Amino acid sequence: MYGMTSAISDALPTDIDIQLTKSLDDALSREKVITTDEDLSQRLEVLSMLNNLAKEWIREVSMERNLPEITAENVGGLVCTFGSYRLGVYHKGADIDAIVIVPRHITRADYFATFYNKLKENPNINNVRAVEEAFVPVIKMIIQGIEIDMLFARLALKEVHEDTDLQQDDLLRNLNPKCVRSLNGCRVTDSILRLVPNRESFKKTLIAIKLWAKRHRVYSNALGYLGGVSWAMLVARVCQLYPNAAPATLIHKFFLIFSKWQWPQPVLLKPSYFMDLGYPVWDPRVNMADRNHVMPIITPVYPQQNSTFNVSHSTLAIIQDEFKTSLDIMGEILTGESSWSKLFQPSKFFTKYRYFLAITVFANCDEELLEWRGLVESRLRFLPTSLEEIECVQRSHLNPDQFVLPYEKSQGRPSSVWFVGLEISKSNGTVVQLDFSTHIRDFCLLVKSRAHTIFKAGMDIQVNHLKRKDLKDYVPDELKKEKAIPNTVGSKIIARLSTEGRHCISELVEESQKSPTSRKRSVEDCIDDNIIKKNLLSNEEKMFVLGSVESHTSPSSENKSDNLVNTLLSTEKENNSLSTENETKENINIVKESLMPPEARHSTVEPEDTLTSPVSNKCCADNENDENDQKKLRLLHPTVA
Repeated sequence: MYGMTSAISDALPTDIDIQLTKSLDDALSREKVITTDEDLSQRLEVLSMLNNLAKEWIREVSMERNLPEITAENVGGLVCTFGSYRLGVYHKGADIDAIVIVPRHITRADYFATFYNKLKENPNINNVRAVEEAFVPVIKMIIQGIEIDMLFARLALKEVHEDTDLQQDDLLRNLNPKCVRSLNGCRVTDSILRLVPNRESFKKTLIAIKLWAKRHRVYSNALGYLGGVSWAMLVARVCQLYPNAAPATLIHKFFLIFSKWQWPQPVLLKPSYFMDLGYPVWDPRVNMADRNHVMPIITPVYPQQNSTFNVSHSTLAIIQDEFKTSLDIMGEILTGESSWSKLFQPSKFFTKYRYFLAITVFANCDEELLEWRGLVESRLRFLPTSLEEIECVQRSHLNPDQFVLPYEKSQGRPSSVWFVGLEISKSNGTVVQLDFSTHIRDFCLLVKSRAHTIFKAGMDIQVNHLKRKDLKDYVPDELKKEKAIPNTVGSKIIARLSTEGRHCISELVEESQKSPTSRKRSVEDCIDDNIIKKNLLSNEEKMFVLGSVESHTSPSSENKSDNLVNTLLSTEKENNSLSTENETKENINIVKESLMPPEARHSTVEPEDTLTSPVSNKCCADNENDENDQKKLRLLHPTVA
């Protein structure tokens, strides 16, 4: 048995599953995320060079410590990889996570002094920078165009050999907590590979999920979304529940399970265990701070930690929305209505909201911009959380992608810019006054208070409020790409009602001839019944999935679980402002539109301000243009720099 429970299904792949997996392979090849032999050779060459540099540095420091030459030659030292490279899911352009493991006579001060200087002096290594004050201290560099993040760990051993087993918990005894956190990367990666029943299926599924997460803008641990190790653990849990499934099936089960998961119920790959070594572990029964984690995904080795402690209620809601949308798309792929390219197409952001904040950082040169941008990025997740404290801000959506300002805006200075999309509640005809100045000023002060060690003249940060029409001066290419993404209205319903549901659509149209009240109830009942049939887990599956962890549920999550069906309804039953007849006509139109051929549906391009689009900004009233918005929404805060 793998994981916390026995498998939900041991079924072998069917011919259809194998065929879908082959089409998935073709789609991933077109996306160029499959590793090539040339890229592998380049990475092996880079790692070999780093390993030689590290061992040479350890020998030099050992000689300075007055160790005999023979001893200095044999103290060893080790460079290990972890993350995407160790898991085998990297692609061209991806970075490499590595760690230098040294014997006890080498110190962290040596690492950030002599080894740092050795890297800086090497002509083959560029953009070397140290982040010594980070939660996990790191030296960053670029070798042959590949970004390297190198950590440091000092073991309480005289010698560190190539065959040292890092999975032994006793190695952590009497270590510095920073070294324990650094070693956790290797230990977690190796443990994940040992806990999955089929490594090849796991790797292929993880490659697809990581590509999906990046395209749907939910891939960034620093900005409050999920990082690579968190996505790997979610995929590993699905592989444990379906040990013999093909990658195409695993992707569908991934979205099915985690779109229903009752957070903050934690995800674990194996039962927790205790070691009396004195390091803090994730345990909400003991640690009050752990009870505030909204999406806990727990690492499988001691000391167990939550890999998603940066996730907020806002980013969790965004991730859940993407899960549900992608589950609908998977339904279309399984029924042959859509291809895998639809799952991997970028999600809409700039055409989804009407109001934005642009956070721009400047520096004098590219090397200084790297340091300054990294510091701002580490604090950026606090700004959306602060903005949502404003009563009329329903959602503050941070886009994790970085953009470069056009030359006219930056005036030739090196720059990077992030965008925050704002969803504002309906004004109901009254003037809404928004004053962001206090929140933005506090954020800028927070960043600058952390920048005392790296701040240099020319480094600057600016926050500007924008309307959608202003974005053409900032990201014109992104706007064009998003407008070219076709509409998919109606395809979700046809996917959910495929097979036995198709006869139900005709029944809906027939029922539309009845009275307004009966028409509304019939449409809602039939659609909801089919959605529930298609999307709800069976009681047995629910028991496996939700019972796979120790019970720890907040009162808010208990209230949500009381009526899980309500989270699946696609109609907005609480909207009492529209008449019953208008609601019925809208539902019938959606159903009729779903019967259109795919060519007709996908050929239409969504206009920028279409309010009936599923991705349009719901904070704006119907048929409301930008001029009317300006009358009803007043942005008071000035540009804060």
